[in-house]
Amino acid sequence: MNKMPAVVLAAVLGIGASSLFAAEAKLKTVAALYQQKAALAGQLVSVKGKIVKVNNGIMGRNFLHVQDGTGDKGKNTNDLTVTSKQTANTGDRVTVTGRVVLDKDFGAGYAYPLLMEEASIAK
Repeated sequence: MNKMPAVVLAAVLGIGASSLFAAEAKLKTVAALYQQKAALAGQLVSVKGKIVKVNNGIMGRNFLHVQDGTGDKGKNTNDLTVTSKQTANTGDRVTVTGRVVLDKDFGAGYAYPLLMEEASIAK
């Protein structure tokens, strides 16, 4: 699908492009993202879960941690870190949709083997 006409239409209608493309995102669990991360790198995905931690206003974005009850806490595969211009509150049940990024290093010890970036957040 050519996304350019959809973006133009979204701009005319006042619809956010991220919400327009949410229908194209693959719905995954947190565990599945870790298991399939190499194949999902760069792709648009959605995850439904609970916000367990929020750090707003860091490096021009908000960092949220989402858990859905899947994954292994001992292997650190139960928590998805998400960056977004939007935010939510700890305890909110949300659907986050964004691009899968691997091995992101922000420097100063902030490195993520798996990250969802520029996510939209729907409650």
